[in-house]
Amino acid sequence: PAPSAPGAPDSSPAPRGPRAGSGHHDLVQRSLVLFSVGVILALVLNLLQIQRNVTLFPDEVIATIFSSAWWVPPCCGTAAAVVGLLYPCIDSHLGEPHKFKREWASVMRCIAVFVGINHASAKLDFANNVQLSLTLAALSLGLWWTFDRSRSGLGLGITIAFLATLITQLLVYNGVYQYTSPDFLYIRSWLPCIFFSGGVTVGNIGRQLAMGVPEKPHSD
Repeated sequence: PAPSAPGAPDSSPAPRGPRAGSGHHDLVQRSLVLFSVGVILALVLNLLQIQRNVTLFPDEVIATIFSSAWWVPPCCGTAAAVVGLLYPCIDSHLGEPHKFKREWASVMRCIAVFVGINHASAKLDFANNVQLSLTLAALSLGLWWTFDRSRSGLGLGITIAFLATLITQLLVYNGVYQYTSPDFLYIRSWLPCIFFSGGVTVGNIGRQLAMGVPEKPHSD
């Protein structure tokens, strides 16, 4: 048989190339957005905790919010990117596409509630640690029920809360930073609630970003 002409186009890989490149570009974009969200939330929430004197850093480090524990915002940004990409991936593998309140207005309300929960933990005075823990646990579960309601979201939120709390306590025990309260049970009691609600919030952002084209605005 005659050899094919050198200039003959090879049509087989043509449809796959642009699609693969587009998928990679979309993944990078979503990762950068989630990383930025994680960094911003870390800076805002860290400021709330410092104002409450829950966390304690050296005086020269508290000079500005951006210099306090410089490694915390990048770590939170990286964690947000991983969690935000993991949520839609788990939904896809379980065959349970998440359709509950898939709109940016709902996502923004979820972020506002999450910041409000952190504000409550930093600003409100509670009679005892048990009351604080129960209140934040109820608020965190309420956030999940209002904006998520998926089994995968609940399971991932609990897993994230456990792992993040464990890592935080290891950092405390190794002297990377410390809490002003000598009662470590006090710190450990509300940390899982914050991490759980944070995981649900970032997961909702990741799910919405994975949808690609924004939905039309929802009118209450």
